[in-house]
Amino acid sequence: MNTHSRADDEDRDRDDRRGTINRRTVVTGIAATAAGVAATGVAGAVPAPEPSRAKSATRAADGRRVAVLGGGIGGLTAAHELAERGFEVTVYERKELGGKARSIPVSGTGGGGRSDLPGEHGFRFFPGFYQNIPETMSRIPFPGNSRGTADNLVAGERILACWNGKPYYLPTSATAPENFTPHALRDYFRTILQGLQNVPAQDIALFASKVVAFLASGPKRRMGQWENTGYADFVGMDKMSPAGREILVDLFTSTLVAAKPEKANARTMGLMAEGWLNATFQRGGYANPDQLLNGPTNEVFIDPWVRYLKGLGVTFNVGWTVTGLTLNGGTITEASATGPTGSPATIQADWYVLAVPVERAVPLLGTQILIADPQLRKLRSLETDWMNGVMIYTTKPVPIAKGHVAYVGQPWAVTSISQAQFWKADFAARYGDGTAVDCLSVDVSNWDAPGILYGKTARECSRQQIVNEVLAQIRAALPDADRVLPDSIIHSWFVDPAITGEGTPDVANDEPLLVNTPKSWSYRPEAKTAIPNLFLAADYVRSHINLATMEGANEAGRSAANGILTASGSSAEKATIKKLYEPPEMRPFWAKDDIDYVLGLPNQFDIIDPIRP
Repeated sequence: MNTHSRADDEDRDRDDRRGTINRRTVVTGIAATAAGVAATGVAGAVPAPEPSRAKSATRAADGRRVAVLGGGIGGLTAAHELAERGFEVTVYERKELGGKARSIPVSGTGGGGRSDLPGEHGFRFFPGFYQNIPETMSRIPFPGNSRGTADNLVAGERILACWNGKPYYLPTSATAPENFTPHALRDYFRTILQGLQNVPAQDIALFASKVVAFLASGPKRRMGQWENTGYADFVGMDKMSPAGREILVDLFTSTLVAAKPEKANARTMGLMAEGWLNATFQRGGYANPDQLLNGPTNEVFIDPWVRYLKGLGVTFNVGWTVTGLTLNGGTITEASATGPTGSPATIQADWYVLAVPVERAVPLLGTQILIADPQLRKLRSLETDWMNGVMIYTTKPVPIAKGHVAYVGQPWAVTSISQAQFWKADFAARYGDGTAVDCLSVDVSNWDAPGILYGKTARECSRQQIVNEVLAQIRAALPDADRVLPDSIIHSWFVDPAITGEGTPDVANDEPLLVNTPKSWSYRPEAKTAIPNLFLAADYVRSHINLATMEGANEAGRSAANGILTASGSSAEKATIKKLYEPPEMRPFWAKDDIDYVLGLPNQFDIIDPIRP
């Protein structure tokens, strides 16, 4: 069964999101959430938001109207922070609320009172070093949860890397070295990497030293050198053996971070490695490094969020496509759009939050806006790439690992998660026709490399060929593949509908992902623009996480809200923005490295000659 169409409008919550509503109070919002829970038959108390976060229910008609243009994570976050502080917020969204983070039910697959099979743009992944979005989730009421939807995050026990039929397990929790110093960390990395068979010792020594060199790099080198250096060049990828390149380099970039080592910059990849390491050692208050949701994203995160925001008085207009921004007298006076029927419409507000992806933001920034804020011209230099999901539904469980799985060395940089083992609901009883019991949710991160079945890139393949190729690459890496994932248990499949024209010269991706290329930080703007009533809330905005993620978009939404609070003269408390943890043991090394960098010296742990141990 080739199930790959968009969800229909019969889903109650999605249908509800398409209309507009009257303004409600916070208390009404909580009641609405409880009513929604009762309608779905889920028992449990709905906790109220913390009093300290529900800043003000007092609304002023003048100077408080906010138009949020885009309903992804960044837009919803900005709406959340502003609505809790008494602003009158309307969100305009082109497709579906939640953006790339949303669920995409597979239309027509449900039967016998069950919901449609759950699809998605790509599997949800909440590394333990995410801090801002879990805090937002803790303020979204969910029945039976004391910490709202944040309690719907569950930890994977281990991460499995499969390479040529061999399993390699990555630690997801560990005891820190007795002395948390670069020397101790270097020994730690060498020790755990020694278990990787077929990787030459010199590759391990080089890679371990490069990781530690980044960890011991001060802020001056990180921004001045590593931001402008490609990750492949940083780790000396061209000096490694094929096994070293695949296991040490591709494992982290192409699979776990969904980036190409030849494109990503060293600072971004280093920050992710640093965050992963601190989460593994449970430092800085970080959670388990591998976290995911205990149900479909809409059910356990997005839909409760939308219900809560409606209760705060947020109005949602879905099916609205923003087509332009009008600058007059130095401020944005209106936004033009097309409504659900395609008819032109005008959006007017006091404050505008542009929360659409970069490829959609650039065409909206006309000449007058670029003259008013020249920094926005640099958005055209940012690059996007493809990372989209393929769902494989099976008639038997596929518990490959209780965590994420990376299929190392496969050309399409394939990763997966077996979802049913983490979900509260019985999969077969809740979704589909009752015969599908699991979903192997797969991310394809390289759409430009020839595959192993047809010798074609993913862009060149039909949908069926994409699925066949994904299965072939998983099986080529997976131990005991014939037993674990035979053809006989394949029920159906789903390919992200953002991919269109597949297998033809007109193939396109409606939802690509921002790539952190070298120097990209200099192209990225702050949330506050030079136009006093225009703010940005998307994953291309500068953030501490420095990667196109839900966490980055959430931080951008908080920053945009804070900008409006300042510009409007509001006395409400600003939204908190949490930075990445900085181990105090590393600060002396960073101070020394700042001096070395200014003097033109390399980091003291950076191996120049990869042969030297």
